[in-house]
Amino acid sequence: AYCYHGQTLLASDKCGEAIRSLQESEKFFAKAEALCKEYGETKGPGTTAKPSGHLFFRKLGSLIKNTLEKCQRENGFIYFQKVPAEAPQLELKANYGLVEPVPFEFPALNAHWTPETVAAFDLTKRPKDDAAKPKPDEEVKPLKEPDIKPQKDSGCQIS
Repeated sequence: AYCYHGQTLLASDKCGEAIRSLQESEKFFAKAEALCKEYGETKGPGTTAKPSGHLFFRKLGSLIKNTLEKCQRENGFIYFQKVPAEAPQLELKANYGLVEPVPFEFPALNAHWTPETVAAFDLTKRPKDDAAKPKPDEEVKPLKEPDIKPQKDSGCQIS
């Protein structure tokens, strides 16, 4: 998020803030890279996943590096803006998109669902049913397959 925010700041000619945002992005990327390498080296069933080798992760690293270099170069000979000590705040509330998210609310409970009704669903008190037992498998009788022999005279000729 800091990387893309830095690109937006650079496009709006705020090069000093863009540099600080990209430095923050570089710091978080280094932490994520260390965690990904540690995850890839752990033993267990998920060892085939190597997040640090995924295309998005590899492209993000070079994007951060290249954009930071571009910002520093342009700030050195065009903008001459001071790099702030604190990273710019990210806007966490999106003001664009197709629809506004609707907060989920649980519907009100129906009057029929009382504690007595819920207690009636106790599976330990269910009646013993013999029909639920699996039936023994019947023996499958072998079928006689027809004897199919390849024919030498099929009528086909190779010219």
